[in-house]
Amino acid sequence: MAVVLVGVARRLGLSWHDLGLSRRSWRKGALYGGIAVAVVATVYVVGALLPWTSSSFLDVRYDMALGSALLTALVIIPLNTVLLEEIAFRGVLLGMLKRPLGTVWAVGLSSTLFGLWHILPSLHLGEQNQALGNVLGSGPTAQVLIVTGVVLFTAVAGVLFSELRRRSGSVLASAGMHWATNGLGVLLSSLLWAAHAT
Repeated sequence: MAVVLVGVARRLGLSWHDLGLSRRSWRKGALYGGIAVAVVATVYVVGALLPWTSSSFLDVRYDMALGSALLTALVIIPLNTVLLEEIAFRGVLLGMLKRPLGTVWAVGLSSTLFGLWHILPSLHLGEQNQALGNVLGSGPTAQVLIVTGVVLFTAVAGVLFSELRRRSGSVLASAGMHWATNGLGVLLSSLLWAAHAT
């Protein structure tokens, strides 16, 4: 799908630079992405060590052996999630919208769509995340609150990812932060579940 999206964008006249895929920006994008990974890792470790926030990392989807968590974090998330979403939202969509609408509108629209993209994955989050379930409970009202919160959070994350991509000129920067928020979350959740079991 990512290759198809890039092919369509190229046929519509977008350059590699427009898509955040220019070779000239790879080094800067990797640097920004690496810094983003380090920042997210630091925030996650602090959050996991604090008693009042550590339970927010206990997601039942990641109550798994460390080997499975590594496979999920290092293979499945980069290929199934990060690659497609970064090419689609910070590459093709941002590049296509920027020309006619300008940067602010392009970032706003692509980030809003990125938030809405997360409606389906968030439908059962209250059941999967112990902290959310404890705070908001269950039922239709809780589900609406959770889905709304996820859409708003991922839309704001989309703005941050877009800014990383804009400043570095590369989707590698936004992909680094995107992977860190998802992949490191899986690894940390798995480790915390293992610690709970002992």
